[in-house]
Amino acid sequence: MKKGSIRAYLFGGACIGAVNGLLGGGGGMLAVPVLQRAGLQEKNAHATAIAVIAPASFLSGAVYLVEGLVPMGVFLPVALGVLLGGALGAKLLGKLSLKAVSLLFELVMFAAGVRLLLP
Repeated sequence: MKKGSIRAYLFGGACIGAVNGLLGGGGGMLAVPVLQRAGLQEKNAHATAIAVIAPASFLSGAVYLVEGLVPMGVFLPVALGVLLGGALGAKLLGKLSLKAVSLLFELVMFAAGVRLLLP
């Protein structure tokens, strides 16, 4: 990892957390390129992004739940699916080639961008 200042890491993390909390996601997609630029290899950047986004997502989710913004009938089945999918994805990350991980990430980013442009 490149040597960087703690302040730069804190500022970058705060920006990523703010995006994640404000938009309900997307912080991890920002974190991966930021972590790569900081010197992490791509697989390590993906794993680290999830590890740092998880607590932020948990905290944001708790605030949304307390404020009554989350319908429980949707929350429970989706949360179970996310947990199962997350475990599967974490297992796959270690098994997939760097090229496959990079291609999947690029495809997801592209699809998200296209989706934002469509009505």
